Amino acid sequence: MTELRFDGKVVLVTGAGRGAGRTHALLLASRGAKVVVADPGVAMDGSGHSNGPADEVVNEIKAAGGEAVASYESVSEEKGAAAMVEAALDSFGRLDAVINNAGIAAPELFEDHVAGDFRRMLDVHYLGTVFVSQAAWGYFVKNGGGRIVNTLSEGAMGMLNMQTAYGGAKGGVIGLTLALAAEGPKYGISANGIAPRVSSRMSSPEVLSHVNQRPAENFVRVSQMFPPELCSPAAVYLAHESCPLNGKMLVSGGGQVMRVAFMQNAGISSDNLTIEDIAGNLDTIMDMSAAVHVGVGAS
Repeated sequence: MTELRFDGKVVLVTGAGRGAGRTHALLLASRGAKVVVADPGVAMDGSGHSNGPADEVVNEIKAAGGEAVASYESVSEEKGAAAMVEAALDSFGRLDAVINNAGIAAPELFEDHVAGDFRRMLDVHYLGTVFVSQAAWGYFVKNGGGRIVNTLSEGAMGMLNMQTAYGGAKGGVIGLTLALAAEGPKYGISANGIAPRVSSRMSSPEVLSHVNQRPAENFVRVSQMFPPELCSPAAVYLAHESCPLNGKMLVSGGGQVMRVAFMQNAGISSDNLTIEDIAGNLDTIMDMSAAVHVGVGAS
């Protein structure tokens, strides 16, 4: 198969200073893309600020012969999101794709979370994805299209502990992604999502120990199995102009790529539906053996 390259293309990657965002940016640059490395250099919980992470990735790309520019803005602010897109246009004259990867984490039990925890997660994960996507959307519409890749999480699917704030916000990103995919095709815009399985500071042995209430040493091997480099090919493919997908969600990590989707069965129907009808036919309602995909990503 012909090598998939990004020569002449410009891609904005948020949260690109560390973890999967960093490896997304490096892979894009190695395939010829000009990259906007957006990262405010915050701590895992969103506090603080440092230009260091973004600068380090930009320098790494340039040292390898690529082109990149840093942005230190926060995705949680509309002006910051707009500035990231402006950085692409000012530096490279165009924008072809956005990978919304920025994220924070502070896992705790639901009863131990306070309102501010939920707001912070929504500000970065959900609204951050909204603001960056919307800032790019107008340019994409005017210029005949573009690609949006949003970072999802299996935490939104009830697969991880202590994820009510983080997973709830990521659930919003899932809904946003599929809704964007419904609106985008008439403008030549696609929107897809990727749920990474990667070892990062948000999934370190220490964090996993806290989440699962087991010793940190139990998770060292797991962390070694999921380097971010093995997730990036799926994210970068979704950003490539040849990718035919729209409204699809992938899970990727440890060398695997899988699809996840919403499905619906035929259920039951009645002109005079009662509570007893539901109770008496619960097995049929719950049977997903003949279920079909629903939504814009149904095919």
